This record gives sequence, structure tokens and C-alpha cells, in this order.
Amino acid sequence: MEGKQTIMRRSALAAVAALGSASLLLAGCTKADNNKDGGSTPKAAGANAATTGVVNASDKKGGTVVYEMSDVPDSFDPGNTYYAYMYNFSRLYARPLMTFEPAPGSKGNTLVPDLAASKGVPSDGGKTWTYKLRAGLKYQDGTPITSKDVKYAVERSNFARDVLSLGPNYFQQFMQDGDKYKGPYKDKDPKGLSSIETPDDTTIVFHLNRPFQEFDYLVSAPQTAPVPQSKDDGVDYVKHIVSSGSYQFQSYEEGKQVVLVRNKNWDPKTDPLRKQYPDKIVVKLKVNQETIDQDLQSGDATVDLAGTGVQASTQAKLLTQADGKAATDNTYAGRLVYMAINTKVKPFDNVACRKAVEYAIDKVSVQTAEGGPIRGEVASTVLPPDITGYQKADAYASAGSHGDVAKAKDQLKACGKTPITTNISARSDRQQEVDAATAIINSLKKVGINATLKQYPQGKYFTDYAGVPKFTEQQNIGLIMMQWGADWPSGYGFLQQILNGKAISQSGNTNLSQYDNSKVNDTLAQAIAEPDVAKRNALYGQIDQQAMDDAVLVPLTYFKVLLYRSPWATNVVSTAAFSGQYDYLNLGTTKK
Repeated sequence: MEGKQTIMRRSALAAVAALGSASLLLAGCTKADNNKDGGSTPKAAGANAATTGVVNASDKKGGTVVYEMSDVPDSFDPGNTYYAYMYNFSRLYARPLMTFEPAPGSKGNTLVPDLAASKGVPSDGGKTWTYKLRAGLKYQDGTPITSKDVKYAVERSNFARDVLSLGPNYFQQFMQDGDKYKGPYKDKDPKGLSSIETPDDTTIVFHLNRPFQEFDYLVSAPQTAPVPQSKDDGVDYVKHIVSSGSYQFQSYEEGKQVVLVRNKNWDPKTDPLRKQYPDKIVVKLKVNQETIDQDLQSGDATVDLAGTGVQASTQAKLLTQADGKAATDNTYAGRLVYMAINTKVKPFDNVACRKAVEYAIDKVSVQTAEGGPIRGEVASTVLPPDITGYQKADAYASAGSHGDVAKAKDQLKACGKTPITTNISARSDRQQEVDAATAIINSLKKVGINATLKQYPQGKYFTDYAGVPKFTEQQNIGLIMMQWGADWPSGYGFLQQILNGKAISQSGNTNLSQYDNSKVNDTLAQAIAEPDVAKRNALYGQIDQQAMDDAVLVPLTYFKVLLYRSPWATNVVSTAAFSGQYDYLNLGTTKK
């Protein structure tokens, strides 16, 4: 969950010219000064200020917060999305049962009730979880929100995968009889899934097929945000989403722009988290990434929606000047940049062939292509260091992390397939990912593996391309670029959807390796049922080790994000809960 930066391969002359033009911006001579406020650029709070506190804290209302993005999200439908930035953004109009506290750094991992009045009450050893909704909840049209709407939201998002294929399928895996229920579009029984009960309008009870000790985290997903069944029309619901949050949709232009305005039926008495500061929220889509970086500095944009950080050329400009660096936040994001090795595409069904890839890659060259150490440390495990369960290890160590050509060739001999010809996929609008893939191609070529780059758009990467197993097999895509952040801050929240064989789906798939190891599947189930946290974390470490022994993915870097913090933005805080992005819940602006 989980960059759009260009690598710094410019000529020295071009770099100097770019730096010179950037100095005008960073010195305060912006078009915002000339055309809007008539004043100077507000002074930046200091480097990493939003990782330790709330920057420009303000309770003033008004203005328009502007988000920009270089592509489009997978979906604005809270039940059909799986990007961290959409989990973050969707809370403005979709309230899940639980969510994360708007707080800096690791404090942002604090789980708090949202639509629910309190945390879940477990029983039956963690197989049954009961939630009570807050009193007085209403949709944007004034109708009451009920527990039945939450039940329906879970049913549509997890059990109608042929219609809503994005998002995780935890509920489908863990609910009693979840493997038998066909979803609300096919199953016309008005009672729906029997293992989710709604004894009254404010109570919802989940009956699981096994203990799940981290269930409060699971219901923090936007899949539990209520949806009135009478207003749902499947994939087209995205065009007229009914708000349960502090903002509602005023307009939705697919692939172009989205506008949110205040929800007049939102009641702050029912919501201790949201503050409803800006008058309007505008999301501009398919904006050139260089333009986004410029707009952030000029004040024409408040935040980059995707939250992957500035591109490399902007990074160079910002970090060479004190004023520029003071307006940045650089933090670990609970994310791993990696390359999945597709075990269903020959010859990578052979573990020796996969190990050849592991040894071949010069990870420092990949790190350099991504923007250097400020964008992440060289990785050697599946779990990042800031996720519980991480255990330091390096199964494919090489001198200086530059790869080991000799060991790679030895594995190719054991594999018996030389030379190897394959394809590697990357998201076309994430230049940093494309550049990393190019560096990998160069490393592989040295050992006799010839890989050709295939680029696909971010918005369809999982629905049409890399996330469709049949497509990857037909197109000989043996290697798949990926970046992953935890669904919630634990080993299970990180590992389940990328390593569990039961998580593999025919579209919207995130287990890109198509890895199905019964030992890993069983250990994941054992871990989530284990009430002792220390024992649970030890099991996560074992899973990590097994996946590396099986060589199903290549850890590249433990991702660090470098965000530019707009000096016109208020209530700015970088949160670990959403991969180091700014928390979007209460962002405001001094721009009118």
C-alpha cells in the first residue's frame, strides 16, 4: 500500500537551471504571493515537524483543501478500494466501526472507536465480536444509520468479488459459512449472511470460524462503513456514494475531479474525531507529477493524494536549501518496496530459478534509482523494522548488498533453465517504480536472465493487470514490482494478504507471487488465534523466514517517504497508520 519520482539522471547544467528556478519558489516568490494573498510564503515549521506533532494547529473554518493525483485511485467506493491513501481519504465520507487516532508518528497507530461506541467485546475465545453503534448517527439525507447497513457493507465488499473485486477478503475467510455465502447480489435471502447478526438497530455481532485476536483492527477497514442497501447498485455506487462522514460528494467526474462539501446532517456530538474545517474539498486527477510538486509549493494544492512523496528532481531542490528542507517530513512508512516472483510462471515454479533472482539483484542500484537512502534502507526481510514481528535476517546476503553473480549463476545451473526470458511489470505513473525495475533488469542481465519491462496504469494495476493471475500467466510476467503497507500495524496485518494462499483472488489479487504454502497458511492461522502477543510476534518472524527460504519475493527497500508540507495547510500530521502519509481527516487551509 502502499512513488512517482524521476531519478536524478539530468545533466549538471539542467540540474543547475532547475535548482535556480526552484530557489525562487523556496525563497517565497511564488505565484500564490503574486496572485492570491499578496503576502509572503508562510514560514515552514521545520524538518520532520509533522512526524512529532501537529503543524499549524488551527480550529479556523473555511477555504478549499485541494488534493492532486497523477493518476486515479482504484475506487472512491469505500468497499472497493485497497490503497492506503484511499483508506485515509475515505474516512471523510465513510465512517468504519473503528479507525486510527489523528496523531503524529507511532501514536497514529492508536486504534479508537469511530462508528462504534467502544471497542469490540470478544467472547467464545475470540470467535465472537460484538459492537454497539453510537446513538444519533445519520446519513447525509438525514435517515438513520443502522447496524444492518454495516452488515450489508461487509457483505457487498467481501462476498461479491465478481462485482467488487478490490479490497481484502478477510471477512470471506473468517466468517462462519463465509465460503458458502454468494453475496447480496446473488443471494436474495433478506437475512443475508447468518454469521453476522443485528439483533437491534445499534448492535452488530460477528461469528467467526476461528479465534481472531486482532479483530478490532480488521473492522477499521472502510469495508465496515455503512451502505444503505436501497441505494447500492454495485460497481456504480461510486457515482452516488451516500455519506456517513463529515463531508459528502457534490460532484463526481470519473477520471477527472471529485468535489466534497460539508455534510449538513453530520453531528459532531456523534463524532469526537472529525472537525469539518474546510468549506470544500477538491480532488484533481491525472495531474502531471511535476505540476503537483509545483502546486504544493505555490499553494495551489494542499496535498498529493497518493502520499508517495515528491519526485527525485524536486527532492534534490528541497534538500539543498534550508527553507526547502524545513518544509519536508521524512519518515518510515511501515512499507516494503519489493518484487514478487510469480511462482505460476515458468521457470519460476522452480525454487532454484527464484533463488537465482534473489542473488542477482544489486539492491544498492535499486535504492539509488528510488532516490537514495532518504527514500529507504536496503531491505532483506518481508516485514519492515517498524512492524511488530520483524526479525533481522538476510537469507541472500551479498557484499555491500550489490548482489552475488557467482551464487546466482550456481542457482541457474541447479534450475537448469538458461537463459531465462521473462517480463517484469511496474506502474507507469510511478517513475520511481519504473526506474527501480530498470535497475533490476540490468542486474538480471548480468547473470543470464533477460527481462522486458511492461508498464501499466496505477488505477488498473490490480483489476486488469498485475492483480489478475490469468493475465500474468498469459503475458509471461514472472516478476512484478510492488509496494506494500500493513493493513494494520502487526505482522498479520502485513503478511496475510501477500503470503496466504487463501488470499489469492482472480482479480484485485495482492498475493502477486501466487504463493500457497500450507505451512505458512497454518502458521498465520495459528498466530492470529494466539492471545499471547510475544508468541504471536515470534510466529510472524517464522513466516517471514519461510517466505524468504522459498524465495517468493525480493525485498528491495524499507520505504521512507519524503513529503512536502504545504505552509498553507493546517492541522498537518504524519501518521504511521497510513504509511507515513498526512492524516487527511482534519486537514484545513489558510487559503480562501
